[in-house]
Amino acid sequence: MINSVVLVGRLTRDPEVRYTQSGIAVC
Repeated sequence: MINSVVLVGRLTRDPEVRYTQSGIAVC
């Protein structure tokens, strides 16, 4: 899934606050 790859990339960049493409903040 491409979304998973994007989420992983965001997690490495912003470990404190994670935002999904839907705009939901995941801690």
